[in-house]
Amino acid sequence: MARKMRLSDRVIVRLDAESKEYTVWDTRTAGLGVRVRSSGHRSFVVLDNRNGSVKRRTLGSATCMKVDEARSRCLAIQSGAMDPVTETSLGPPVPLFRDFVSDVWRSECFDRLKPSTRRFTNSALATQLLPTFGDMPLDRIGRKEVTAWFDRYSGTAPGGANRTAATLRQILAHAEIHGHLETNPASGIRRNPERRFNRFLSRDEAGRLHVELDRLVAERPERAAQADIIRLLYYTGCRCSEIRTLKWREVGTGTLELADSKTGARKVYLNSEARRIIERQPRTESEHVFPSPGDPAFPVSRSTRLWFTLRRRAGIEDVRLHDLRHNFASQAVLNGMPLPTVARLLGHRKVSMTLRYAHVSDREVEAAAERIGRAMLDISDGAEQSGRPTCSA
Repeated sequence: MARKMRLSDRVIVRLDAESKEYTVWDTRTAGLGVRVRSSGHRSFVVLDNRNGSVKRRTLGSATCMKVDEARSRCLAIQSGAMDPVTETSLGPPVPLFRDFVSDVWRSECFDRLKPSTRRFTNSALATQLLPTFGDMPLDRIGRKEVTAWFDRYSGTAPGGANRTAATLRQILAHAEIHGHLETNPASGIRRNPERRFNRFLSRDEAGRLHVELDRLVAERPERAAQADIIRLLYYTGCRCSEIRTLKWREVGTGTLELADSKTGARKVYLNSEARRIIERQPRTESEHVFPSPGDPAFPVSRSTRLWFTLRRRAGIEDVRLHDLRHNFASQAVLNGMPLPTVARLLGHRKVSMTLRYAHVSDREVEAAAERIGRAMLDISDGAEQSGRPTCSA
């Protein structure tokens, strides 16, 4: 059954999106309606019954056009005073997702992203977003479509789905700014729970790691560069990409002046062992401290084969390469470094981020509990010896 009511600007704003699109027809102007997509996008439509057939035309977004203007255009089209085919009369159509991304979004948003974020975004677009949403007009992308894609992708890569959904949300938010969407259908998608890691190396594990690393290089000297990357991760707490792509121009006297880290440009202070590792790297014509053996114009590959072999032989197979960064932060905290200092060492903008890495071992917690218990016992003993009454629960 057709939905009819007297349309007004206030009524149109209150029309809610449903699982399927629907149209509400105006009781005042015959043939004028408001189409509501499942995404929440509202647009004026008109029934053009000239030439003996009825055709449904789109006038334009109900967000950008008032009801009175829509009524005037509807009557003009039905009387033949306005050509319904011309773009100037009806307004530009809602662009396809791929066209909006390649044109407006790339020129206004993409170029502002960090280089590392651009690489991930290009990959997410090519492998997920464009194949799924590329041929859809923006106002046809609704909550149902976004949720179906997110659930499907989450089944194989929950972490990747979280990151890619954030990219989709940013793109659709920009489409909303341009008036192509009433609401962002990717907003409020519940992230997949991700495993929280609380792993760092014991003294014995750290010793085995370095022993096995030396043995692996002795067996095959060509492993030296990859081994030194692992050593630098251990002694600096840097991210793997920061060391792997390190350039000679970023190496200073006792510091690394990183031009592009996850949080932007930052300075890394090197301890004596980290300095020795960098100083022993051969200087070649390559700008990279760790150039690719196949093409020195590029940094060494992201291969983690050596790391997998190392952790198996060292008996630490549950340790990720990124856990060396956790280990660095944890050791800093256990040695009495204030959290703001640790935050600077790690390149965090906020100290709250550092709390995720500043783990304390169970042994330290147990020792702290024991110290507190002794202190409280001393207080109780002192109170009894002085003859003062003690409080009881």
